[in-house]
Amino acid sequence: MTIAEQQRVEVEQGVVFGTGGGRDLRCDVYHPPAAVKNGIGVLLVHGGGWIQGDRTQLRGYGILLGRKGYTCVASEYRLVPESPWPACLHDVKAAIRWMRTNAGRLGIDPEKIVIEGNSAGAHLVLMAAGTPGRPEFEGQGGNPGVSTAVAAVIAFYPPTALDSPNWRTRIHPLFGREASADELSAASPMTYVNAAFPPTLLIHGNGDELVPAAESTDMYGALHAAKVPVEMHMYAKQPHAFDADPLLGRQCADIMALFIERVVR
Repeated sequence: MTIAEQQRVEVEQGVVFGTGGGRDLRCDVYHPPAAVKNGIGVLLVHGGGWIQGDRTQLRGYGILLGRKGYTCVASEYRLVPESPWPACLHDVKAAIRWMRTNAGRLGIDPEKIVIEGNSAGAHLVLMAAGTPGRPEFEGQGGNPGVSTAVAAVIAFYPPTALDSPNWRTRIHPLFGREASADELSAASPMTYVNAAFPPTLLIHGNGDELVPAAESTDMYGALHAAKVPVEMHMYAKQPHAFDADPLLGRQCADIMALFIERVVR
């Protein structure tokens, strides 16, 4: 085996991790080189406004983090209009349960699962991080009764307060109808901030035209007030999805790895 082959991240595509809406749900697993494998699993959840996108969007992070030793799982979730809220969150939680149940096969510690998401995916991972074990958000996607608690959460440009004026008139497609104020609050990560929230990394650009940077700064403030370990990186003048730039994406992968190394032990 050549040195290049020894350092290669192996991608296992189309693995079934659960079911939803009467169909299989699939993920891609990024297996790190054996020499650097660290036993930490990272679930990658794509963005797309809850209506588009797929699990291949975060392939770059799967490779970059895989090279650093992390076993990454990029999962799909049901989009709108196939299934309205909270089906997408149910599917993210199904992926967490699958990772924990299959920790031996994946070569990870079941108590060292980190979840990462971008944009709509960031909303979903923050929701998952703040609601472990809540029946209304667990769904029936597989491996019932397995814990959905996570060791840490990473959110890029996340919507955090769907009950704010910024979202109130834009978010109805997620529900498939007009949602009440109580429903919007119940779907907002800010609602679930407390001292038990897992360590959190927030990354945003203050030039974001879709998700205002205040969504992250407000979340940071709430987590800090609750004494949750929280870190925020605000990129000057950068737009939404700025980490699609390869140079910035590599930098963000380094930031993620440093954060995980610090908080997941």
